[in-house]
Amino acid sequence: MASLAANHPQPIRPQDVQSERGNPHWVRLKDERELDSIPGEDGWPMLGTTFQLLADPIGYGNRMRAKYGDVYRTRSFGRRQVTLIGPEANELVLFDRDKIFSSEQGWGPVLNLLFPRGLMLLDFAAHRADRRALSIAFKPEPMRHYCAALNADIARGVEAWGEGERKFYPAIKALTLETAATSFLGLPLGPEADMLNKAFVDMVQASVAPVRRPLPFTAMGKGYSGRKLMVEYFTRLVRERRAMPGQDMFSQFAMARRDDDPSADLLPEDVVVDHMIFLMMAAHDTITSSFTTLIWHLAKNPEWQEKLRAEARAAAGGDGVPLAFDSLGKMELTEMAMKEALRIMPPVPSTPRRAMRDFTFGGYRIPAGTNVGVSAAAVHADPAHWPEPERFDPMRFTPAAVAARHKYAWIPYGGGAHMCLGLHFATMQTKLLVHHILTRYRVEAEPGYEPAWQPWPIPKPRDGLRVKFARLA
Repeated sequence: MASLAANHPQPIRPQDVQSERGNPHWVRLKDERELDSIPGEDGWPMLGTTFQLLADPIGYGNRMRAKYGDVYRTRSFGRRQVTLIGPEANELVLFDRDKIFSSEQGWGPVLNLLFPRGLMLLDFAAHRADRRALSIAFKPEPMRHYCAALNADIARGVEAWGEGERKFYPAIKALTLETAATSFLGLPLGPEADMLNKAFVDMVQASVAPVRRPLPFTAMGKGYSGRKLMVEYFTRLVRERRAMPGQDMFSQFAMARRDDDPSADLLPEDVVVDHMIFLMMAAHDTITSSFTTLIWHLAKNPEWQEKLRAEARAAAGGDGVPLAFDSLGKMELTEMAMKEALRIMPPVPSTPRRAMRDFTFGGYRIPAGTNVGVSAAAVHADPAHWPEPERFDPMRFTPAAVAARHKYAWIPYGGGAHMCLGLHFATMQTKLLVHHILTRYRVEAEPGYEPAWQPWPIPKPRDGLRVKFARLA
């Protein structure tokens, strides 16, 4: 956290990293009463609306929108904030043509202690420089290497599942962590897998913990300990990769330089570590969530499952064989189905920002320093943009349908400068998973079965998602 320490001669307390006290450059809301004109509610004394939000974020957001409209005020995690709903709001905040909104100051109070300096927490010039440096890992040749590694790991993993009923979420989470280790880190995890998985789970859960200090036995305390473990692990690894780089993503990051200048210094060691921790979390947790959603809807819609199976067979030239990198583009229906799963259950249901200048939206003046959020979950479920939004229909993503819809009605990867850097990797991994699973198994669900979903911070089925795998004849 060198950027923060430079402003503070005294050590910063961990909890202050998430607040204005530890970040004097953050824009402050001068007086919360400036938000009185915006409709909404402050909730209970001291607690505000925090527990209502955490208990049922989707339902709570729907109730607030129904009562107050597309611009409303709440008070969660100790501060007033404003939510803006709709594609136009998404475009204003995410595309940010006038550079009004800070991603660092929006995500910082949530993630600074756990995932500092991830790309999502950088703004403007700093964000552009690091994004450019890291983008080398997603160029065609490295992607070809990842595709080969993923083919082998996924084939081995899903073959080992075998027939029978299983809880899909923990199975796919273990597999995506293993595949992330191979393609990202260039090594098998072995006995470290459980340790890293627990650290990631603790860090993600801590991001929405009501207690924001890393006290012992609290969710934030566990998340903070998980981060320390991850820093030690990745610091050791970055030194190994710089001494002997490979073709894995971590080697690409370890050898990255800002501005693509071969004479420039390598990215600082701690910066590489922070980026890698963040991207590992994003890569395996979000793909686990979105692919679980996709499998659930394919189990409920066997006609779509059969369409994707036929497409996978045609693209790869057989059942269970590797899917070539150059054949990924043939899996158009699979990509449409993946996009529909991301619409139904976006892995990041809402996105926070902070206004650095006054702005106006929906007839309301919103002052500088206001925490502002947009909601993918709300817009993705809006029948004004998605008729029968609860229905699984990949045909919503034909080129003609996409062209007829507002560009910012679908935002699972964010938008603008902060569009997810790894979205093409996620698409590739999804296609490989679909191919290797559906050309080996038929996925079935018990009639009448409906899993309950934990919607926050990253959606997942509370019971793990019970499905049956039947080996194809």
